[in-house]
Amino acid sequence: MDIEVKEPAVAYNKMKYTIEEYLAKEKESDIKHEYYQGEIFAMAGVGLPHNIIFSNLFGSISSFLKGKSCRPFGSDFRVHIPQNTLFTYPDISIVCGEITTRENDDENLLNPTVIIEILSPSTRSYDKGKKFSLYQQIPSLKEYILVDSEALEAEAWFIYPDGYWGLKEYTKKEEQLLIQTIGLLLPLTDIYEDTKFLNS
Repeated sequence: MDIEVKEPAVAYNKMKYTIEEYLAKEKESDIKHEYYQGEIFAMAGVGLPHNIIFSNLFGSISSFLKGKSCRPFGSDFRVHIPQNTLFTYPDISIVCGEITTRENDDENLLNPTVIIEILSPSTRSYDKGKKFSLYQQIPSLKEYILVDSEALEAEAWFIYPDGYWGLKEYTKKEEQLLIQTIGLLLPLTDIYEDTKFLNS
């Protein structure tokens, strides 16, 4: 049975925190929190389908990129967007080229090339709406991919040379999700392997 998934909720009691206060609290915390414009938000838990899909995606991407100039990271590597103050933990981040971090630390990635989020029931609107608008302010970002954990569906957003974002949707078992930046075609049957959605 899946565990309950909740929208990010404001954590602690203080109204506003500095970035330094947030980072200090995060070092001591057993759970992950997002930071945005002075507020700290507890991140949602995830269920079994989410974890299976993550394992399938991350394993395929890691294997494909072995020995190449791009590198994937899981949700333990925090991303920071100085342009809007957001600190968050994407499900998967891919960096192509040199890795840049905040103040040359080992904890806060500044230059993801691709971000992949696996949609959970109650965070869907956030990932597809507000969070996407914040991610768009990352200068290095070329693609934003959303993979559903409730149905066999994926959205791949990519940026055109003129700065506008385009969308490709995938909803059929026989389709292959294209991650353009790294040149990887992923069959949806591989992404959703061992989930109930292949039999529905």
